[in-house]
Amino acid sequence: MAEKKRKILVTSALPYANGAIHIGHLVEYIQTDIWVRFERLQGHEVIYLCGDDAHGTPIMLRARQEGIAPEQFIERMNREHQDDFAHFDISFDEYYSTHSPENEALCRRFYQRLREGGHIVERAIEQFFDPVEKIFLPDRFIKGACPNCRAPDQYGDSCEVCGKHYDPTELINPKSAISGAVPARKVSSHFFLRLENFRPRLRELVRGGMVDTSVANKLEEWFAGELKDWDITRDAPFFGFPLLDSDSRREKFFYNWFDAPIGYLAALAHRLSRTNPALSGGEGAENLWQSPELEIRHFIGKDIVYFHALFWPAMLLGAGLRPPAKLCVHGHLTIHGGKMSKSRGTLISARQYAAYLDPQWLRYYFATRLAASPTDIDLNFADFRGRINSELVGKLANLISRAAPMLVRLFDSQTGVPVVGALPLLKEFRDAAPDIAAGYEELDFAGVTRRICALADKANKFVEDQAPWALVKSKIEEARGVLTAALECGRILTIYLKPILPRFAQKVERCLNVPALTWSDAQSSMPSHRINAFEHLVERIEERRIQAMLDENNPGAARAAEMPVADILPRDEKIEPPAPICTLDQFNAVDLRVARVIAAEPIAQADKLVRLVLDAGPLGQRTVLAGVKKAYTVEQLVGRLVIFCANLAPRKMKFGVSEGMILASGPGGVDIFLLSVDASASPGQRVH
Repeated sequence: MAEKKRKILVTSALPYANGAIHIGHLVEYIQTDIWVRFERLQGHEVIYLCGDDAHGTPIMLRARQEGIAPEQFIERMNREHQDDFAHFDISFDEYYSTHSPENEALCRRFYQRLREGGHIVERAIEQFFDPVEKIFLPDRFIKGACPNCRAPDQYGDSCEVCGKHYDPTELINPKSAISGAVPARKVSSHFFLRLENFRPRLRELVRGGMVDTSVANKLEEWFAGELKDWDITRDAPFFGFPLLDSDSRREKFFYNWFDAPIGYLAALAHRLSRTNPALSGGEGAENLWQSPELEIRHFIGKDIVYFHALFWPAMLLGAGLRPPAKLCVHGHLTIHGGKMSKSRGTLISARQYAAYLDPQWLRYYFATRLAASPTDIDLNFADFRGRINSELVGKLANLISRAAPMLVRLFDSQTGVPVVGALPLLKEFRDAAPDIAAGYEELDFAGVTRRICALADKANKFVEDQAPWALVKSKIEEARGVLTAALECGRILTIYLKPILPRFAQKVERCLNVPALTWSDAQSSMPSHRINAFEHLVERIEERRIQAMLDENNPGAARAAEMPVADILPRDEKIEPPAPICTLDQFNAVDLRVARVIAAEPIAQADKLVRLVLDAGPLGQRTVLAGVKKAYTVEQLVGRLVIFCANLAPRKMKFGVSEGMILASGPGGVDIFLLSVDASASPGQRVH
């Protein structure tokens, strides 16, 4: 029986419209997008919604600073955010804004229902007031010592050290983050949502699978005492929706954390107005939201679980709507073990990253680190570069980039039938689909990438063992069958990778001359047909590009002071001065030849060296000691064509005599890449 097609509404948290998207934000949007693309690849119907959180005092102050209206400022930020997300292939169905007529109407509807249900209370509270700026201070514009752990320089709503939530007036030695003045205390009347009214249902949601077990255990602490009433209004001046309560003397605005989650429904209403006019408007969005066939999932960071697991479900329940089925919670991004920092040049915007580095690299790297639990992700640039170069380039792209050009060149682009010896391997590839699908579904992307890389290792070894470059000289059709099997393995791996690397998949689809791949295509075979010319799938990362990005992000700072070389480069890589200038005649004296590795053995006493026996054709055999032990297994080396320096004087080394040198690139360690050789080349042939 075919799997029932699901209807899923997915959201990512709304980025605040007062600044650029940075790579820490991108953890969430890449995670969400990978899951959404996987579900679509399975044939499920997914609506992916997001938009800017466009209200609040910070935006009002930022617009004032730039001398423009808040509406102009948030329109500009919305365009910039959408451009940033497009660079990283985030596939929103709707990217909207909380400053919209749909959201304003829905906010008033929510407020009215909550008030009629007895869930809104009014009372006077004491707040901090900036005597210089003449405004009430939002939580994030007050700093002081945490009342719980006494950590200094904490914001007015929660402590980043101990995680405690508190009222701003509880801060020790508070100061205004705007003027630096000691804030005064003023009394003002506000409206509150009675969270305690929803305690049984909220606790049931937390225990019932709405969040991961580790998150649920943390949330249990909230229910130890009475749930505090939540202030849903703010005083003027404020950029947002006015409350318009019946008492016209009150000049109150909805707190932007009240209207922001309602923005999910507003974005849905706006999408429906464009795609399904019969369901347009807030009522249409509510009706779809209430459909029992629709799954609702919010992807959020662990820092806003409080809002999405308490406030938002309470608002929905009080408005007669159902809470989300699942909160998918992720951790924060650190860089080299620390918080992103302007002073260290590691607060990197999405735009700065994309100017220097391939967005596909970041999508893949984040996937290798994302698990179902909300653990933090550390971006270490040495690990980042190593994984991309060794896994994405050296394993996953390598399969098609070796087989496709050879098939085009030697077989007029025509595939055949996979050799019989490849059938068990292809079966293993297809049988992996359920486990990989389960990994995607459960947000264990790290496990998914490990499984895919393990399959790639087996496919690459199969090609090395079969040596189609040698078979083509005597068994033409068998060589075609080996290359066809390699491409078939590459096609299946591309299906499994497609949610993570959509651009990579598009290039493979064009090269293999196949329609857009779906998940079910992994179980079928590619028919015999003509493929297209090979196009480069993905580049290796060069360290200089990473450093250029960091330097631009932190201009004028000394490299050693801000980002030590050891933090970026592998331990065994050192920056060396350029070699002395050589003349053209000296360079022309180097005799570079093609050779085939006919034997290889690791030298047990050496960390890096492998003893290779090379077949150099008319030049005979040569024994070469090469420092590639960490980058290649002996199985990967035997049968491989390499380029070597044939007229280098023999050198007596600790472990024997080396009669030449093979050519490779890379910084060392696992990042050593033997230069590729045309498969039709003959041992002994000179390289020009």
